[in-house]
Amino acid sequence: MGLFQKIKAGLQKTHAQLTHQIKRIVTGSPRLTGSTLEELESALLGADLGCATTTRIVAAVKKAYETQGNSGVDVFAIAQGEVATGLASNDATLRRAPGGLTVVSIIGVNGTGKTTTCAKLAHLVQSQGDRAVLAACDTFRAAAIEQLKVWGERLGVEVVAGAYSADPAAVAHDAISAAQARGAHYLFVDTAGRLHTKNNLMKELQKVHRVMDKKLPGAPHEVLLVLDATTGMNALNQAREFHKAVSLTGLIVTKLDGTSKGGMVVAIQKELELPIKFIGVGEQPDDLQPFDARQFAEALFRQA
Repeated sequence: MGLFQKIKAGLQKTHAQLTHQIKRIVTGSPRLTGSTLEELESALLGADLGCATTTRIVAAVKKAYETQGNSGVDVFAIAQGEVATGLASNDATLRRAPGGLTVVSIIGVNGTGKTTTCAKLAHLVQSQGDRAVLAACDTFRAAAIEQLKVWGERLGVEVVAGAYSADPAAVAHDAISAAQARGAHYLFVDTAGRLHTKNNLMKELQKVHRVMDKKLPGAPHEVLLVLDATTGMNALNQAREFHKAVSLTGLIVTKLDGTSKGGMVVAIQKELELPIKFIGVGEQPDDLQPFDARQFAEALFRQA
């Protein structure tokens, strides 16, 4: 399956809901009315596209009807174009340190898929010819350490781990040393899940990052927040609070295949002006894909 087909399949629930609603609205009203526009606005907001993007799409549709009349106005094409344009500045490139090791810290609340995402990122960079190491810094859950080890064995990626309940900052410190000794290009650090409202846990995350920076100045070079797409716009509050605590460099949105609210990707990127680096559209190692604004917009709105 090609890249676009993977993204399209992953967004099927959102796509089906959006296209069904828009078709119903457009075919149900032979001309554009205030009521039609309200229904269109409601459908777009229902997919969690956010107020800013929804307003732009509705305004563009209204303008098209005013200039072209009822015939020939393609609401789907207009919506697709507005989303693609709105996300055009998004840079999904994974950062690379000028020389030596690049450290990527993967953070988020419990249950977003951080451990799996770490493994998939390591798989991605190794498929591109780089060497990766994984650091099991979620020492609060013995299962997380074992899960990362299983992924590492499956994908042929070395895992640096400490004992259950070990100091995560110490594990991160040792992982940087190990990754450097092995000539790795990337170190992906799997941190413990933590609620963004728990101040003590956020301080612990800050400590982990300070220790990394002391061991390797500039580390972590990427701080990527993993968001669960099924939580919809609730993820926005998580992103705001984590960004205040540790200065995020990008976002990863997982479980897009399990929700009809995939538009939250657009809304959150617009609101926070943080790049969406990757999206998760399935369970397999290669189902974590670099975010492509044009393909994402097409997968949301293309009818055929």
